[in-house]
Amino acid sequence: MQFKDYYQILGVDRTATADEIKKAFRRMARKYHPDLSREPEAEERMKEVNEAYAVLADAEKRVAYDQLGQGYQPGQDFRPPPDWDSGFEFSTHGFSPGEAAEFSDFFADLFGRMGDRHHGGHGRGAAGPVHGDDHRAKVLLDLEDAFTCPTRQISLRIPQLDSQGHVGVGTRTLSVKIPKGVCEGQMIRLAGQGAPGSGGAPAGDLLLEVHFKPHPRFRTDGRNLHLDLPVTPWEAALGAVVTVDLPPGSLRVRVPEGAQGGRRLRVRGRGIPGEPPGDLLLDIRIVVPPADTPRARELYETMARDLAFDPRQQGRE
Repeated sequence: MQFKDYYQILGVDRTATADEIKKAFRRMARKYHPDLSREPEAEERMKEVNEAYAVLADAEKRVAYDQLGQGYQPGQDFRPPPDWDSGFEFSTHGFSPGEAAEFSDFFADLFGRMGDRHHGGHGRGAAGPVHGDDHRAKVLLDLEDAFTCPTRQISLRIPQLDSQGHVGVGTRTLSVKIPKGVCEGQMIRLAGQGAPGSGGAPAGDLLLEVHFKPHPRFRTDGRNLHLDLPVTPWEAALGAVVTVDLPPGSLRVRVPEGAQGGRRLRVRGRGIPGEPPGDLLLDIRIVVPPADTPRARELYETMARDLAFDPRQQGRE
């Protein structure tokens, strides 16, 4: 995927005001509208102009795009890093995957997951009080938070327009109680932290979409915890009871006699807490000690001589 410079497409500076971007779009639309233009490839250029305007005319998307695109040149190979949009507070004025598909893969990859066009407000368009819109943000938590339910100070970046129409980034910090058993993709709803209502109607809510930071040992699948369990050859061959360190505390697990590498052990109910709790899934990985001493070499030579074991014969017989 190649990086698209939306400012270059509209012919404006990166410091352009909202009004300057709107004027540039109108100018480009007159030039490339397929019903009016005789320019070569006018239809394709008009799509690019529409896409650029969809991002730069929206303060939220523009701030995220500016942050992500720093240092990239048009046409440069580009792949957004995982969770690039975490910490940004968006209103729910996003694009559905179908709408995003009308634009380039670049656009769909960045903004196609920003939710539907549901505005979250109630009674929009009707006379009288209007409930405020819900807002949404992706937040990264430590896996341990799902077990210890701490209170976290979470800072969110929000777009701001100054009086001249220049877009900038502000920050607000919220104290959030993390619910026990929270898992990847779950929403934490903060009532009244969305957009303000009008006419005395209540504000919308802020929905925090939970994602976990990469963990050095564990992977998650819903509430299940996955862990590679290294064991010695003799623990695998003879069976053993080994200690497994968990995010909270530890657990004694029996490795069955004759266990092979890749075998999965399941410990029910020892994953992320919940109703029901997840399981702990242990993938056995046999680790062979190095033959780096005379005694170690002697032991390996004894096994090679006495066991006469050839794993490559398995499946040939």
